[in-house]
Amino acid sequence: AKDVIKSGGEWISSVDLENAAMSHPAVAHAAVIGLPHAKWLERPLLICVLKDKSAAPPDLAQLNGFLSAKVPKWWLPDGVEFVDSLPLGPTGKIQKTKLRELFAGRTF
Repeated sequence: AKDVIKSGGEWISSVDLENAAMSHPAVAHAAVIGLPHAKWLERPLLICVLKDKSAAPPDLAQLNGFLSAKVPKWWLPDGVEFVDSLPLGPTGKIQKTKLRELFAGRTF
């Protein structure tokens, strides 16, 4: 399981970033994966499930504004996607391999 993202020679903890994102009032569940980046090697993509699916989702700037008080600035995600649910394995753990397959080919 790859739970860190290598960005510009520094490590970003996807688990810590996910936990910070889930403290946002609009976010029920979150996952973070690294996507290829030409300059930084990888950058985080935040994938969220909203608490209220009928409400307008926060945009990346709003989420990053919220997260900036909780994580280092260089950890802030470069993108956000909203999904109806996250793929879970038999033990209830998020299957990040499936998320990487879903967002394969996307880069920052």
